[in-house]
Amino acid sequence: MSLRNVLPGSPRLRLGIFLWGMGMIGVLSLVTSVLPGLLAGEELPLPTGLIIAISSLQSAALLGLAVWVGCKLAPTVGLESPSILAMVSGRPVISQLSQQWRPGLYGALLGGAGLAAFNALSSSVIAPAGSGVALPVIPIVAKVLYGGVTEELLIRWGLMTALLWLCWRYFQKEKDSVTFPSVVLATFISALLFGIGHLPYAAAVVPQLTIDIVVLIVSANTSFGVLFGYLYWRHGLESAMIAHAGAHLIAFLLATLLWS
Repeated sequence: MSLRNVLPGSPRLRLGIFLWGMGMIGVLSLVTSVLPGLLAGEELPLPTGLIIAISSLQSAALLGLAVWVGCKLAPTVGLESPSILAMVSGRPVISQLSQQWRPGLYGALLGGAGLAAFNALSSSVIAPAGSGVALPVIPIVAKVLYGGVTEELLIRWGLMTALLWLCWRYFQKEKDSVTFPSVVLATFISALLFGIGHLPYAAAVVPQLTIDIVVLIVSANTSFGVLFGYLYWRHGLESAMIAHAGAHLIAFLLATLLWS
C-alpha cells in the first residue's frame, strides 16, 4: 500500500504530514534522551513527564510552522523535496533519489571530517575556560535524527525557504526566478542563525563564553549550514538531510576509531 492511499489530501498536504512526522521522530529522540538528565535532581513545579510533554508540544508547533512554510513557498522559489514528494504522490522514488544521494554522501564526508576537526579543536579551546554544567551526552541516534532531519526541516526547509521567498518577493518584485545573490543571501543568513543557535548550549556547558569560543562555535556551524544550504538549493532537501545526518555519524565513527 502506497502512502498516497494512507495519507489524506493533496500531494503537498501528504508531503507536509510526512515531513512533520519525520521531524517529530527527531524531536522525541532528543527530548526523551536529554531532558530527563537535565531535570534530574532539580526542584520542578511540574512532573518531569509533563514538562517533557510540554516541550515536545512546543517543538511540534514550531516544526509544524517550518514544514508549512516549506510546503507553501519552496516550489515558488525553485526549492523542493523531490524524493519524498514522489513517494507520497505514488511516483517512483529511485530516479529522484539517485540524483541526490551522491552529493549528499560527499557532503557527509566533508561535513563529518569538519565536525570531527571542530570537536577536537573545541575541546582544546573550551577546556581551559573551565567546566560548566555537566549536561547529558546527546546520543548519536538523537544527533542523527534531530540534526539530520529536524534541524534541516527547521533551518533549510522553513527558514532558508522563507528568506529566499522574501528576497524574491520584495527585492525582485516577483518578476523573475530567484537570482544567485538572493540564494547566497538566504543561505548565509539561515546558516548564520543556525550557528548562533548553538550558543545557548555552549553557554550551559562553559561558564564564560570568550570571544574565541563564540567565534569558533558560530563560524564552524555557519560553515556547516552553508554546506547543507547549498545541497538543499542544488539537489533538494533529502540531499541536505543525508549530508547532515551522515556528518554526525562519520564524526562519531572517527572519534570512536581514532580517539577512543
